[in-house]
Amino acid sequence: MQNTTMRTAEHVSQGHPDKAADQIADSILDAILDAAREMGASDANDPNHPTRQRAAIEMLVKDYLVLLSGEVRMGPGVASRVDVAHIVRKKWADIGYPDDDKITVIDHIQVQSPELAAASDTDGAGDQGIMVGFATNETKSGLPREYEAARDLCLRIQELGRSGITPWVRADTKTQVTLAASGDIDRVVIAVQHTAEVDGERETQAIQRRIKQALTEHAIVPLFGHLPSDRVTVNGTGSFVIGGPIGDAGVVGRKIVVDAYGPHVPVGGGAYSGKDPTKVDRSAAYMARYIANTAARMRIRGAKSVTVHIAYCIGLQQPEMVTAVTDDGVDISDWVRSRFPDLSPRAIAETLGLWRMASDTSWRFQDTAAFGHYGRDMFPWEKTAAVSD
Repeated sequence: MQNTTMRTAEHVSQGHPDKAADQIADSILDAILDAAREMGASDANDPNHPTRQRAAIEMLVKDYLVLLSGEVRMGPGVASRVDVAHIVRKKWADIGYPDDDKITVIDHIQVQSPELAAASDTDGAGDQGIMVGFATNETKSGLPREYEAARDLCLRIQELGRSGITPWVRADTKTQVTLAASGDIDRVVIAVQHTAEVDGERETQAIQRRIKQALTEHAIVPLFGHLPSDRVTVNGTGSFVIGGPIGDAGVVGRKIVVDAYGPHVPVGGGAYSGKDPTKVDRSAAYMARYIANTAARMRIRGAKSVTVHIAYCIGLQQPEMVTAVTDDGVDISDWVRSRFPDLSPRAIAETLGLWRMASDTSWRFQDTAAFGHYGRDMFPWEKTAAVSD
């Protein structure tokens, strides 16, 4: 990706209400797969085997109400081990929200349609759609620089709160970073939820001055160097005490640009969170990233960045279309198709370990649901494939 104009990206923390919804949905998915793995079924046709579980979980959260919907299919042994209300309350507390005992959980998750089940049980795609993968060599993470900057700033602010350096930071934070055409940081916007009193200050303007000073010293300068004060905006509303689901409703899948690569890379497919590996919106998007990352790192045909598109028809195993283009417009689709000939959902899940069959797996789906699905080494799709050029 060549930087020929200004570029802006935003990021949100684990306490943003939409991200809370994503994390809760993925926590339920993790619990289903964990329970299936604990059953120890060795026969892939056993209804309690991990690969036989299905989930497409939706949810809305507002105040202390959590409304769950969507579809699942669980083996009888698995279903008896999954306590949805307990999962919701635990994740609520883990995110950093208070009063998890006040939550009302309405569970309207239904059984998966037999027609959808038939599609995935024959190793076909669980849905149609066009998934996009991207990787660039402009950063070590393979992410666009403005996106990486906004994410790292968001992570840093949350770490400051947890460490006690800025104990007034609460769970809900948003960041936005603009790059100049030169690639330098041009502007920074931060909205950080905070306590009603900050460092002994109670007056609104004094509180916001303290917050800006602290975040400049401990977050902006370490990450980006010194910026003019008028290029940094903190809490544009003047105060941000009421946050999370109390301040706004949260819905699964409403931050898919934040989940992926930021606004300068196309978004394909649907939301990731709450969906098992047969859903190509998730699994094929991860595979597209894996392919793009491999091609960009190998500099295939001089690529500095690579964009991959993979399109599926529900019920069919192989994609309808596979394309890949470099930043210079060079078509490397033939290279992708020759190096990755099997892009069925089953092959993707096996290649990337998406069913998490091993008990010592170092990542969980809920880990993807805050701070982006890409650019962190813990995820297997962030590796590169062992293929030739």
